[in-house]
Amino acid sequence: MASKLLLIIVSIFDIIAFGLAVAAEQRRSTATVQPDAEKNYSYCIYDSDIATGFGVGAFLFLMASQVLIMFASKCFCCGKPLSPGGSRAWAVILFITCWVFFFIAEICLLAGSVRNAYHTRYRNFFDETLDCPSLRKGVFGAGAAFTLFTAIVSEFYYVCYSKARDSFQPYGGDAGVGMGTYK
Repeated sequence: MASKLLLIIVSIFDIIAFGLAVAAEQRRSTATVQPDAEKNYSYCIYDSDIATGFGVGAFLFLMASQVLIMFASKCFCCGKPLSPGGSRAWAVILFITCWVFFFIAEICLLAGSVRNAYHTRYRNFFDETLDCPSLRKGVFGAGAAFTLFTAIVSEFYYVCYSKARDSFQPYGGDAGVGMGTYK
């Protein structure tokens, strides 16, 4: 049977990671072009940088959730064998899918945090156009979506893994070939 306490803790971590990723998407940095007092040059002014912290927080909570699930399931490769059947097959499929979704979510959150923290200090003189680069819309949103996918798939993986692990029955009979006496 799957540990209900572990599933609750992992669910809470995943919900926090999802909420932080959505908050990061809503609060990503934007920039405006500001002329100096003498109007000789312009420069970029960026607003709040809190989205970087939200993105890193979501990254860390999602990583903690994945570590807990993998530690509890012994990363699928260690521990006692699983019983053959549907639960083991689903556990293998969900294990692979969970890791794919996890990597995509982590890449989106990390790349979004790094790009959001990058602020240029470009200046232009006179009438040149100035472009203030900022994070593209949807990077943290993609991270939030894949965080949600990871949360769902990892919990199903753990339940299928636990079901396959608990139903394993080692062969208890004689392992050798029994031979009777010849007459």
